Amino acid sequence: MTSGFVIFGRLALAAGLICLCIAPFAFTPAVLVLLTQALSMLSLAMLWNLVAGYGNVMVIGQHAFVGIGAYAFYGFAMLAGLHMAVALPAAMAVTLAFGSMVYAMLYRLRTAYLAVGSWVVAETLMLVASRLPGFGGGSGASLPANLLRTFGARVPERLSTIYIMVLAVAVLTFVLIWALMRSRIGLGLAALRDNEEGAAVAGVNTRLVRAACFILAAPMVGLVGVLVTLQEGRISPVASFSMLDWTIYVLFIVVIGGLGSLEGPIIGTLVFFLLRELLQDYGTLYLITLGAISILIVLFAPTGLWGLARRKLGRDLIPLTHDPKTGGAS
Repeated sequence: MTSGFVIFGRLALAAGLICLCIAPFAFTPAVLVLLTQALSMLSLAMLWNLVAGYGNVMVIGQHAFVGIGAYAFYGFAMLAGLHMAVALPAAMAVTLAFGSMVYAMLYRLRTAYLAVGSWVVAETLMLVASRLPGFGGGSGASLPANLLRTFGARVPERLSTIYIMVLAVAVLTFVLIWALMRSRIGLGLAALRDNEEGAAVAGVNTRLVRAACFILAAPMVGLVGVLVTLQEGRISPVASFSMLDWTIYVLFIVVIGGLGSLEGPIIGTLVFFLLRELLQDYGTLYLITLGAISILIVLFAPTGLWGLARRKLGRDLIPLTHDPKTGGAS
């Protein structure tokens, strides 16, 4: 029976991916916008889960790299006049450089000190961005129409193009994390997640694997920031560096789904957007419900919804380790 549920779950994931691939041809623009937002959040959730869930680097300043990616892209594309094909990787490179510098400042911190320190850095960068000349100050700036038209002459065409880009980034993020966790570094990360002191005793270079998670995740978060900018058509300090949108909601998704698993962010994203669509017309009740669910999960199911399901199934839907009994993935 357990194997049947696992097979069903894997088939459901495959069917979901197929539906996402045909979405530009099957769904209305409104649904496409919703799916674009969901996939962006999924990418951010997977990346934060890599850093916090596997690397045990509990940061609450991920929104800093979303904003850096957005502003760097605007600077390269609008102010420097670079082509999209150059501006996008350049923005990722800037985010990578900032990620390296931020980690160099914060790597000695732990637990609450690390969380607060990363938040302070993110808020400082937001204030700096609001005073950059040429970026619209505190109110931000809009992307010119001629840039947006490179993604399609009409709005539906642009929505489809941006959606395909976001889907590609979400799949790429998933594959990269899966490949990383299947490598020798992944074994160290899994040990670090389960028992940090035990991992260090076993010979895992905990400082190196933490740094690798944090620094490698930064440019991917910056890339999501670029895609969010293309979706919104503008940058602004409040929106591009939004702690609520790009960190708090992401934490909710990962905590609800399950920290330290590949399935957790997927489940958490589905739950988050389902609740958002059902409760968004009820004002503050929406946020109260999210908070209440988070508290209940932390108290009664600290491993998240996927942790509860995995306890029954005995294995992951997305295999990361090899089963010594069968020699296959489990």
